[in-house]
Amino acid sequence: MGAYKKLWLLLCTVVIITFSLLGYFGREVYRQAPPIPDTFKTPSGQLLFDHDTVLAGQSAWQSVGGMQLGSIWGHGAYQAPDWTADWLHRELTQWLEIAAGDEYGKPYRSLDDEQQMLLQHRLKTEYRHNSLENNSVLISERRAKAIAQTAAYYQNLFADDPALHSTREHYAMKENTLPDSQRRQDLSAFFFWTAWAASTNRPDSHATYTNNWPHEPLIDNTPTAENITWSIVSVVLLIAGIGALVWAWSFLHHQDETVVPASRDPLSIIQLTPSQQALGKYLVLVVALMCFQVLIGGITAHYTVEGQQFYGLDISKWFPYSLVRTWHIQSALFWIATGFLAAGLFLAPIINGGKDPRYQKLGVDILFWALVLVVAGSFVGNWLAIAQIMPPELNFWLGHQGYEYIDLGRLWQIGKFTGVAFWLVLMLRGIGNAFKQSGDKNLLALLTASVVAIGLFYSSGFFYGERTNISIMEYWRWWVVHLWVEGFFEVFATAALAFIFCSLGLISKPMATTASLASASLFLVGGIPGTFHHLYFSGTTTPVMAIGATFSALEVVPLIVLGHEAWENWRLRRSAPWMEHLKWPLACFVAVAFWNMLGAGVFGFMINPPISLYYVQGLNTTAVHAHAALFGVYGFLAIGFTLLILRYIRPQLVFSEVLMKTAFWSLNGGLVLMIIISLLPIGLMQFFASASQGLWYARSETFMQSELLQTLRWLRGIGDMVFIVGVLAISWQVFSGIFNIRLIGKKVRTQTQS
Repeated sequence: MGAYKKLWLLLCTVVIITFSLLGYFGREVYRQAPPIPDTFKTPSGQLLFDHDTVLAGQSAWQSVGGMQLGSIWGHGAYQAPDWTADWLHRELTQWLEIAAGDEYGKPYRSLDDEQQMLLQHRLKTEYRHNSLENNSVLISERRAKAIAQTAAYYQNLFADDPALHSTREHYAMKENTLPDSQRRQDLSAFFFWTAWAASTNRPDSHATYTNNWPHEPLIDNTPTAENITWSIVSVVLLIAGIGALVWAWSFLHHQDETVVPASRDPLSIIQLTPSQQALGKYLVLVVALMCFQVLIGGITAHYTVEGQQFYGLDISKWFPYSLVRTWHIQSALFWIATGFLAAGLFLAPIINGGKDPRYQKLGVDILFWALVLVVAGSFVGNWLAIAQIMPPELNFWLGHQGYEYIDLGRLWQIGKFTGVAFWLVLMLRGIGNAFKQSGDKNLLALLTASVVAIGLFYSSGFFYGERTNISIMEYWRWWVVHLWVEGFFEVFATAALAFIFCSLGLISKPMATTASLASASLFLVGGIPGTFHHLYFSGTTTPVMAIGATFSALEVVPLIVLGHEAWENWRLRRSAPWMEHLKWPLACFVAVAFWNMLGAGVFGFMINPPISLYYVQGLNTTAVHAHAALFGVYGFLAIGFTLLILRYIRPQLVFSEVLMKTAFWSLNGGLVLMIIISLLPIGLMQFFASASQGLWYARSETFMQSELLQTLRWLRGIGDMVFIVGVLAISWQVFSGIFNIRLIGKKVRTQTQS
């Protein structure tokens, strides 16, 4: 540990304290999750729903795509409604209509202001205090009628009622989404329960189980005092954190000692091992899945304007919105993960002294075909589930889990974890021998720790089941989506790049080690407990909001120095003549720093404070952050790793300037256009609608089908087309490089290592 003792102690302290917070308050998630009562019944003894019916409805919801068809508690797709907010508003308005007829004999809209205010007061009293007693909930006869009318609407919507055909088109739902009538009734029970939890106060609390989310003026679902308080605290902490980082950077940052690069690329001297030569097929898989993801994403986006058709062709019968959106997200995760896994497998022999451990190539080949099997199997399972061909009892295991980013069936999820764990074994076989050699091993130790974390933390997705309370499921889902993807992959990327640049002789090992350890602490201090910022309104309590708001603000702090990191990376290309051949991988790493600042930083903090997320959760403002951060950061990282590996496993290749300029600027420009022309304006308009009238309205058919929003969704095609050009260009560069195909009419020539 030696000279890095303080940095290691800092990193270990950060990890221990932050995971302690995540674990302690995770226990509170279990204890305080919204209960699923044994029964919901009327004073006359009529049973409306019971515990098993609600959970059966949760399974039915999973089978139609779950979060890929509308959202629950704000998490999911943006096209159809948030079913919680939509059910709640429909039930409330039905109650008011029934009450107006009972009390005054006329429609609610015909009542004067005083009469409406009186009924709204009764409405609020009944709904906000509809608490659990003896594990049962008593539903008034009037509310039971409102529930029945609302349930009838949903049962018709998820069937093929001709009267709701246009609504299904506007929601991008296929006809007869859920054919089984009993399962539609169960689905209604699940939607009702999520709305009950969002409208009923916790015992001894002034707020609902979802912290008064969604915004619903009819029952005074408005931001709590704690929401506003912790939002202000998060902003103050952000400013303080930035100030502290600037001061620390000014006083503690030291210039790296002068490094004289070698006259020849050090990595080009090392003879390629069989396992490294076998990585070409990984790169082909990366670009193949990327092309598939982007093209299927174009269909997904087009469904937002034509609902069930693609330029007049009715394809929703076979490939509905919920399916193509599932494939769009899952393929992104697959190709990005494949790029990262390939980077690790490329580094392993280098770490091992330029040679393969025994049977390493065989392991690399087995892992590749295992990845292909998981991708193909999970995609087929998704299709069978959403087509309602798969038997219901097999759906969760082989079909569709229903949870965004973890949509693949549990069996395929186990397969994916097994593959990642096998990758961990392959990595450790190469790394283990290096620890036996003399010299500074601190950077290698950090890289090893990140590899182990990636290999093991995906297993957190197994801590929930098909019928786990959705609040508890959300806790573990974000361990995968936030911790595994945004946390440990970030540390791995930092350590891997530092190791690569160090191996190239461009930066000194002490500087690389110091920067990597410091960056890991900065990323994780906010990143680990910052997981809770996804759970403000998912059935959790105020302390979860406090921890999430406080630490998620700190996530943004290290991103302000990424401009310096980008410059440092970019200037490396002038450190030696041979570095010019790595210009485009370096350009991708510069893009990572830019999108980390904008996508993860600016657009991330735009939605992170509780008061902001209260109004924008489930709106297109979230999509702005998701696209800019997922592709902008992790996508460009995976592309950079892919180009770097390609450069060394095909040493004769010279990147085509025409293809690479087209790819780089089209990808960045297309992403910018997609955001500023369509996603961000729609999100901001939805934000105003949500704040002024309620979330139900911001996601409603009336608002989303307005002429202006339809025009903005059509205009998104401009950015999409530019982006697709970039994807095709980068894909052809990789494909032609792997298979030694002529580029732009010229033979691939041998480059000199000068």
